[in-house]
Amino acid sequence: MRHLYFIPLGLTALIACSTDPAATDAASDTQHTSSGTDPSETGESTVPTTTVGMTGETETTGEPPMLDTYKFAGGCFSLRSGDRYLAAGDPASFAFAADKAGAARFTMKAADLGTYLFYDQDGGYLVADDGPLLRQTALQSDVTLIDDAYVSGAEWTLETSTVDWSQYQLRNRRNDRLLGADALADDGVPVSFEPADGCKQHPELSLDASGQISRTMFDDGDLYGIVDTHSHIHSNYAFGGGGLFHGGAYHRLGVEHALPDCSISHGEMGRKDFFGYIFDNSGNEEADLASLLPDLVAKQLSEDAHATAGYPDFTEWPNGPRRSTHQTQYYMWLQRAYLAGLRLVVQHATTNAIICDFMIGEGIQKSRYGCDDMTAVDRIIDETYAMERYIDAQSGGPGLGWFRVVHTPAEAREVIAGGKLAVILGIETSNLFDCKLTPHDGDPTCDEAYVEAQLDHYYDLGVRAVFPVHKYDNKFSPGDGDRAFIELGNFANSGHWSNFTLDCPDPQVGGFDSGNVNFGGLNMPRDVYDSPAPIDNSKFATAPLTTTGMYLGQITEPALEGPYCQNATLTALGEHMIGQMMARGMIIEVDHLPQWSYVRAYELLQAASYPPIGSHGRNNGGVLYELGGVSAGGFGVCRGDAPGTTVQGFKDKIQFIMDNGGYPAEGFGFDLNGFAGARGPRFGDGVCPLPQTDPVTYPFSSFAGDIEFTPPVVGNREIDFNTEGLAHIGLLPELLEDARRDAVDEADLEPLFRSAEGYIRMWELAEARAAELGG
Repeated sequence: MRHLYFIPLGLTALIACSTDPAATDAASDTQHTSSGTDPSETGESTVPTTTVGMTGETETTGEPPMLDTYKFAGGCFSLRSGDRYLAAGDPASFAFAADKAGAARFTMKAADLGTYLFYDQDGGYLVADDGPLLRQTALQSDVTLIDDAYVSGAEWTLETSTVDWSQYQLRNRRNDRLLGADALADDGVPVSFEPADGCKQHPELSLDASGQISRTMFDDGDLYGIVDTHSHIHSNYAFGGGGLFHGGAYHRLGVEHALPDCSISHGEMGRKDFFGYIFDNSGNEEADLASLLPDLVAKQLSEDAHATAGYPDFTEWPNGPRRSTHQTQYYMWLQRAYLAGLRLVVQHATTNAIICDFMIGEGIQKSRYGCDDMTAVDRIIDETYAMERYIDAQSGGPGLGWFRVVHTPAEAREVIAGGKLAVILGIETSNLFDCKLTPHDGDPTCDEAYVEAQLDHYYDLGVRAVFPVHKYDNKFSPGDGDRAFIELGNFANSGHWSNFTLDCPDPQVGGFDSGNVNFGGLNMPRDVYDSPAPIDNSKFATAPLTTTGMYLGQITEPALEGPYCQNATLTALGEHMIGQMMARGMIIEVDHLPQWSYVRAYELLQAASYPPIGSHGRNNGGVLYELGGVSAGGFGVCRGDAPGTTVQGFKDKIQFIMDNGGYPAEGFGFDLNGFAGARGPRFGDGVCPLPQTDPVTYPFSSFAGDIEFTPPVVGNREIDFNTEGLAHIGLLPELLEDARRDAVDEADLEPLFRSAEGYIRMWELAEARAAELGG
């Protein structure tokens, strides 16, 4: 459950006029007696008052003021309590025992709103685990320990001191106890923060960009900015959260814990990264799984998969085109993309229970929590809000960050017009709402009332975009029909044989659901899609290889060749869910629907005149645009003999959109962190059919002309877009600059920068249709 922070109305004025801790007089030990608000106006007793009791002792009544706990982020301070300063008495401990000259100088690195790490001038942290104030130069974390319950003793939350309301007290997040003179205490000492010099910068990546965003609108009033219609920022919280996908978009303890060496979970030289090894070498095409059986039994690959070094060396990752199980959307990289013109991101929570169950069940990797799809979805939603708070904290307080989760089209417009990045929450997973085709013990009864309650619940959490189905069959529809190891996963997930047929729509409508069936021996089409499962795979989670191995004969049979598709369509419950999504004005993601479900979904959409979203690029022959929907596209990679080769396909698509009545704009659907690869380089042996010229050089300016970009660096490594491609989202400026240099006219790219406007128009239409439909 995400945590919301509320400020009582009677205390809001205190934030603006609270005492500046940096200006606290060293000799002052009196209570702060002015709050700046009149309790008679609010009905709250918030003003501290000083009275003299019968014994002559001074007593303080009322509520303490809310001092500003946000403004210290990134600053350099010493901590004083009374006439003593916090200092390292020896290399391994801290205590209030020094004069000002001997005080430790701390960079206050925000871990959350009002919560900080104290990082001293020599690289030591103020830590309290069991009581004593420790000094540690390296921290453990939930990531390094693969322990979701672990909370670092290096995190300290600022509060108003109960002893002296003009000063602060520090509460340790691990122990919920207060900072004392040399150890944790039930009654903490009051502290003030005095500006200092000579601090050591806390480890962080560089932005490699400078300037201020100035352009947020076109002259005609439309929003200026690009949409990424399909993103997975927090895939590290998928698959049980144990590191199958490695690296976070942020971490409370900083980059060293967000992007550490991946051997924690991938093993030495990546030899436990089976999924990455398979995907990076064959994608969703046929993989030689039989050859991996000895390695799976041994629980590690027999050959090196990849170098594992993370921060600061990053030897082999991030690498979007080649390393699918590693983070490509660290928040600083995302910020660089935002500065280049990215203004709207649809952040889909995604996971895959079968992949998780296989790796955890075979003891190859660990998990931090359950493998169930919705467990990961809930965590990813929480972490998106937490990342918003984290960026706010670095920026000086609530609402000040550039990353804003939005719940309505109006909010999105306001955020983008204000020069920030709007983020829409979505879900893309197979066992949506735990509605498996073949339920397990304890699973919910997925009927219409349950589905409506789930839609309401996730709508209340802020989710607006939903895929009814992803890779595997569920209660709403057959899976998307993707082949190869997805066929095996669907078999394990449902207990049903594959269900492919040659009786497909004419003409076929494409998508993932088309072509040969790789595991021909598993294909036994059934007449009733949701009939009882013939196979009991309920023990798969604890014994994946044993459970699957019973069907090795069928698995090793040859492929079926031909234009196969899934032998079923939307269920009645699936149709009901789509209707209920329309009633709520939600964004209906259709691109993972298999062919017959896709056809039926469009019948429902057309009957309701409701716009869909094709974030994987499908447009149903232009019908999507006729309905007011939007899709995703991009640029070509290789330049040709004449200028404009890489941009021509984009221009043609814009014309096609206009010909079908759509708004002339289209954004990206990068699918980064979603096992979809990334744009590769155009320079290198054999990459392009013709020799390539005109590489991206530095510095260059953004399309709007308001930001200057310098070469992108990750720790000790400089990334070359020309030879590495879109290694992470932060190289979006280079991708845009590369296309800009090839464009015949800069106007060719303008529809890209109108794509956020186009997406929001689709969303507004969806909400308008919901109102008209009686939603």
